[in-house]
Amino acid sequence: MSPTSRADRPVTVLICALGGEGGGVLSQWLFETALHCGHSAQSTSIPGVAQRTGATTYYLEIHPRPDAELGARRPVFSLYPVPGALDLLVSSELLETVRQIGLGMVSPERTTVISSSSRVLTVAEKMQLGDGRASTDQLLAMVQRYSREARVFDMAAMAQQSGTVISAVLLGAVAASGLLPFTRDAYEAVIRASGKGVQASLRGFGQAYDTVASARVQQAVVLQAAQAAAASRAPAQAALPAELALRFPAATHEMIAAGHARMLEYQDAAYAALYIERLGRVLQAERSIDPQGAHGWAITRETARYLALWMAFDDIVRVADLKCRASRFERVRREVQAADGELVYLYDHFKPGVPELAALLPQGLARPLLRWDRRRIAAGKEPFALALKIGTHTFGGVLALRALASLKGLRRRGSRFALEQSLIERWLAGVEQGTRALWRLGYEIAECGRLIKGYGSTNERGKDNLLHMLDHLATTASFDTPEQRAAAIHAARVAALADDAGKALDQALVRHGAPPRPLKPQPIRWYKRRPAS
Repeated sequence: MSPTSRADRPVTVLICALGGEGGGVLSQWLFETALHCGHSAQSTSIPGVAQRTGATTYYLEIHPRPDAELGARRPVFSLYPVPGALDLLVSSELLETVRQIGLGMVSPERTTVISSSSRVLTVAEKMQLGDGRASTDQLLAMVQRYSREARVFDMAAMAQQSGTVISAVLLGAVAASGLLPFTRDAYEAVIRASGKGVQASLRGFGQAYDTVASARVQQAVVLQAAQAAAASRAPAQAALPAELALRFPAATHEMIAAGHARMLEYQDAAYAALYIERLGRVLQAERSIDPQGAHGWAITRETARYLALWMAFDDIVRVADLKCRASRFERVRREVQAADGELVYLYDHFKPGVPELAALLPQGLARPLLRWDRRRIAAGKEPFALALKIGTHTFGGVLALRALASLKGLRRRGSRFALEQSLIERWLAGVEQGTRALWRLGYEIAECGRLIKGYGSTNERGKDNLLHMLDHLATTASFDTPEQRAAAIHAARVAALADDAGKALDQALVRHGAPPRPLKPQPIRWYKRRPAS
């Protein structure tokens, strides 16, 4: 292609944004900037599904030369992007950027990628019982590999810091990339002409412009400035008390410190001491099989992680405590971008059922209450629950939550507390016994703590799966060697995390000589037919 024909080729731009992120505003700003500077341009929107289930894309073609230089000629634009023929891909979310790369839209020889490194999890990622998140490092590597040049940083954090929307930050990054023949003043003039949120948009635009412009001078590929700024605002890691640091290997300090701090916050010093005592037993078992710590004390470290999460199980006291914290109100105000002096009305919806209420009662009172609820369900009735709507911006609402959050003392006397502690001890006993038989066996049983997560039926299903694996694979099932037992537990755990319905887990259990999980009876509810109107 001759230099003249390349100069006459339109600059092709594809914008990808999720619902509510201002992709249409960004497209309009670019289009109006081109017209303001005397260049011909065309913009086309390609609607998609809103929010995280999809994206809306906007395609622009902008002629690099002003109309005055073209004389009587006028450019002919395309309505749709052509794979591999993009000059600029602009995206507000990292996985969406990679999705466009997977569609073949970018070219390593031609396309500049400007993308936020922030993530909005997809439905498929959220559905996984384990960690279903796509690897950010792998996504960044994909962007670098398939783009001619890349500008990637946390634009969502920058937008929040500037009090604006991400479209203004994206515009600043585009302007500083130098790909379009417009000055900074031209972009800022278009923002001012919009008349809405001008000062905040200019702040976000300016921050992104300066970040990308400085990176161009340094020839950086992937920017981390905004990510470093966001990391600096993260809460500081809790420190492990000196006397505990002497008891445990250095490789475990970070995890144990976080768990110990969580126990103090969740309950009290005695509960934190119980957490440490349990970890001491696990460490003693690991030292008996691996006195030099050749495996980095992984059994103790992973047990510290999952033990802290299990011991700090969610109940109505915990939920009330989290809901009425000052940090939560501050976060909500930031998310809705409330200005100083503006009132924010915040309502929380609760629906505690009999299990939640019985959890705080002693066993003698909880059992008859739970039996009554089970009889209702067996009779085809809906489980009893209290539907509550509490205005947590009001004095009465906060007072109610504070009163509920103050019931930590009842938690120790409650039926659920006793049940959770007994189940935890069964799991820890399996970890200790398995570790003394074979290091890997103890590690696999410790990793089974990942099965305990969430609340309600998800939490109950995880505990049932764990106990079934402990009762059969870890003990009664016959294996020739401990290595085979460890491999069976590993396979069952992976299957349980991959399939919430449990079919994969049952198949893995049967494949390794253990019985499948018993079926649970499900009530059939009959509803009266509504009379025809």
